[in-house]
Amino acid sequence: MPSTMTITGISSMATRGVLNELASAFEARSGQRVAIESTGGVAALKRIEEGEAFDIVVLASDAIERLVAAGRVAVDSRVRIARSGIAIAVASGAPHPSIDDEAAVREAVLAARSIGYSTGPSGVYLTRLFERWSIAERIASRIVQAPPGVAVGTLIARGEVELGFQQMSEMIGVAGIDVLGMLPSAIQTLTVFEGALCTSASALAREFLDFAVSPDADAMKVRHGMEPVR
Repeated sequence: MPSTMTITGISSMATRGVLNELASAFEARSGQRVAIESTGGVAALKRIEEGEAFDIVVLASDAIERLVAAGRVAVDSRVRIARSGIAIAVASGAPHPSIDDEAAVREAVLAARSIGYSTGPSGVYLTRLFERWSIAERIASRIVQAPPGVAVGTLIARGEVELGFQQMSEMIGVAGIDVLGMLPSAIQTLTVFEGALCTSASALAREFLDFAVSPDADAMKVRHGMEPVR
């Protein structure tokens, strides 16, 4: 008989969709309930660093590294769950600028009335990209950074952002936007999301992480705009 104890976890918003599906699938096969809270990645990291108790944490690999250094997760429990690239979107029905190559994306950014990105890894990367393109100061007044836990796609759909960038996993399923595609390969970056057991983890939590990295989970990751990693 499965335990009545719930496996608890916390993650960034980028993995919310896939973790919800993984949790449902795991419960269906094992009878063991999994409850993952998804919030802004910075907030999730801080809560674990400050000692809030969860069994599992799923965040970008650099954040997991910080938690290992702080002694908040078991170093030998780290697993690579999925990776995700950055997608570009506009409001439904809006003109679709070319994003065929690096030069086209740069021109689309310069032409946009407002440019949105997140506080997560994709936003950090785009800040550096705009600096490398020497356009950061020119577009600074047009940058709209989504509040933690708010999808960039939501701001696009509301008309607050004309051209938005975020992990594909966070663009999928947002009503009112057209996803133009991924950043061209020359300027794409893939964020690896890892899972780890917190120091207070229950013995059952390892089973969920094992399932999350098994081949049985691959199709779920693809459905949510992510790629399996081994």
